[in-house]
Amino acid sequence: MDVDAYSARHRHAWARLDVLSRKRTLTGAEADELVLLYRRTSQQLARLQTHSPEPELVAGLGAVIARARGRIVGSAPNTWTEIVRFFTHGFPGAVYRALGWWLSVAVAFLGVSTGIAAWITDNPAARETLGVQGNTGALTAPGGAFETYYTEHSNDAFAALVWTNNAWVAALALFLGVFIVPVVYLLFMNALNIGVTAGLMAEAGRLDSFFGFLLPHGMLELTAIFIAGGAGLKLGWTLIDPGRLSRAEAVARQGRATAAIALGLVPTLLVAGLLEGFVTPSALPTPARIAIGLLAETAFLTYIFTAGRRAARPAGARKAVAEGSHLVQ
Repeated sequence: MDVDAYSARHRHAWARLDVLSRKRTLTGAEADELVLLYRRTSQQLARLQTHSPEPELVAGLGAVIARARGRIVGSAPNTWTEIVRFFTHGFPGAVYRALGWWLSVAVAFLGVSTGIAAWITDNPAARETLGVQGNTGALTAPGGAFETYYTEHSNDAFAALVWTNNAWVAALALFLGVFIVPVVYLLFMNALNIGVTAGLMAEAGRLDSFFGFLLPHGMLELTAIFIAGGAGLKLGWTLIDPGRLSRAEAVARQGRATAAIALGLVPTLLVAGLLEGFVTPSALPTPARIAIGLLAETAFLTYIFTAGRRAARPAGARKAVAEGSHLVQ
C-alpha cells in the first residue's frame, strides 16, 4: 500500500471531517455528513494502521476522529486523559522517531566541543584565533567566575533564570530549524562556549571542577538541547525533501511532531533548571552531585526509549488515536 498516495486521495475528506467536528452548529445535512465521514475515516485509519504508516499521520488522523467522535456522542475529550496520553505516547513517540537526528546532533556537538577543548589547551595561537586573550585566571581559578556563576544568585531565582534561558534556546532550535542554518549556528556557538571553557579549565589543571559543576545539570540539559536541535533540523529537512507529499503537507505533519517535542521539553528543562539551581551549587560532595544528575539523565532516557519505542510501533499508535496532539493543535 502506498501510504502517501492513499493519504493524498483522502485528505480532502479528512479535512472536511475536521471542519465539521469543529463547527458550533450543524445543519441536518451536515450532521449526516459528519457521521458518514466519521465512519469512513475510522475504517481508513484502521487500514492505515495495518500497513505500518508514518506515526505522525496516524496521530493526526486519530485526533480528528477523536474530535468527531466527541461531537457525535456529545462529550468532550477528558483533559487529564489527553495530558496523560500526550506524555505516554505523543511526546516520547515524537522524540523517539527523531532519534537518528538528535543522536547525530549529540555526536557532532560533543565532537566539536572536545576538539576545541583539545585545540585551545596550552595553545596561545588557538586562543588568539578564538579571541581568548589576556589572563584567564579570573575565570579558571578556585572561586573564579566559572564557579561563582552557579552561586551568585539565590537558588530559586537561578533555577528560574536557567529554565527560561534554556527553554528559549530549545524553542529557537526547534522552530528556526526550518531554516537549518540558524540552528547549526546556535548549536555550534554553544559547543564552542563549552569547548573553550573546558580547554581553559584543563590548562589550569581544573577539569575536575569543570565536570563537577557541569555534569549534575548538564547531562539532562544538553540532552534536551540535542533533541530540540535534531527535531528542528528534521523539520528543515522536510522542507527540502518532503517525499511524495506537498511541502505544505509534509511540513505541517512534521510541524505537529515538532510542537509536541517543544511542549514536552518544557518540564524536562524545568528539571534541568532545578538541578542547576539547587544541586550543582550545593555543598554535596562532587560524586553525589554527579550521581543525582546521572540518575535524572538515566530516568529520562529510559522513559524515551521505553515509552517512545512503544508509541512508535503501529500497536502503540492504535492505542493513541486520540494522543496528546490535541494539546498542540
